[in-house]
Amino acid sequence: MIETRAPGKLYVAGEYAVVEPGEPAVLVAVDRYLSVRLTEASGEGRVRSSAYGRAPAIWVRDRDSGRIVHEHEPLDYVFSAITTVERLRAERGLPPRYFDLDIGSELDDADGRKFGLGSSAAVTAAVVAALDEFYGLGLDLERRFRLALLATVEVSPRASGGDLAASTFGGWIRYVSPDRDAVRAHRAEHGIAATLESDVWSGCGATPLPRPEALRLLVGWTGSPASTERLVAGVGGAARTAPAERPGATFVDASRDCVDRLSAALLHRDGPAALAAVRRARRLLQGLGESAGIRIETDRLRTLCEIAEQHGAAAKPSGAGGGDCGIALAPADLDANGILREWEAHGILTLPLSAHPAAGGVSAPERTSEAGGGHE
Repeated sequence: MIETRAPGKLYVAGEYAVVEPGEPAVLVAVDRYLSVRLTEASGEGRVRSSAYGRAPAIWVRDRDSGRIVHEHEPLDYVFSAITTVERLRAERGLPPRYFDLDIGSELDDADGRKFGLGSSAAVTAAVVAALDEFYGLGLDLERRFRLALLATVEVSPRASGGDLAASTFGGWIRYVSPDRDAVRAHRAEHGIAATLESDVWSGCGATPLPRPEALRLLVGWTGSPASTERLVAGVGGAARTAPAERPGATFVDASRDCVDRLSAALLHRDGPAALAAVRRARRLLQGLGESAGIRIETDRLRTLCEIAEQHGAAAKPSGAGGGDCGIALAPADLDANGILREWEAHGILTLPLSAHPAAGGVSAPERTSEAGGGHE
């Protein structure tokens, strides 16, 4: 039996712009997790997850081609991860094996509503880690991330990969997105193994940032799940063309500068500069929403931000907005109880989250005996 888990994530700055190849964002991995337990099987495989209801999703291999065939359609992140790793396994000439996966998540509430902490990325990262161990592929964290992104873009071609990077590497990171069209094209022409080692990834990836000891991260959930894919599609090309702050500058230009300033503030442990960057990131998202005609900052997210600002913190929507979470960075010596009480009074649920440690978001796989394994 193999067990892995991957942390959720929060965007701190760079949303929407990071969808463009070569653009950066700052993210933090958080200490809520999605877990995967893998056990070897025979004849067919099963995937158990609340996303599939009470009955497991069953998969087999096509007798002639070896292709993974499953009853869960359309292709989702779990089966895309399985299929992608299986193709790498085949390219390396390793014999196929059957396995069952049991998936559990802390990234949603008791009713199954998602908090917006990147459950799709976390499950992809955790499945890739479990299968890497199962087949003895020996992938380092960078190759695991690349493999997970190859799986993700088969389901969501515009996905930036930032959430995958946070779930894979952990901690606070500055992430730069690759050209996913080029990555997919390279895979189609050369296969997965060659693509993992290709220079198509040049200039992208995750750089660790120090945890801001002088600042406290506060997270509020608005109770309204949002669709990142729908919101990103709604923005369309506006991120490249929407004016921002000064003549000639676009949202993407301003976002890149904002992320660079935030990264520098974190590297130099400059709390006031980090707060200023977060406030600027919020203004940029507000402007983008107005230009694109979509609601990135909902009424409840605006309330969350205004309450935090009134108490001396800096706040903004995290991720695509439209619901889900908002974050606040508060000086460590600020009494945050006033913020949390007012959030509660306005129907905003505080999520007690901290940063997941750096040096690996996905936990090192654990092998346990059948007698001693399992989740509580």
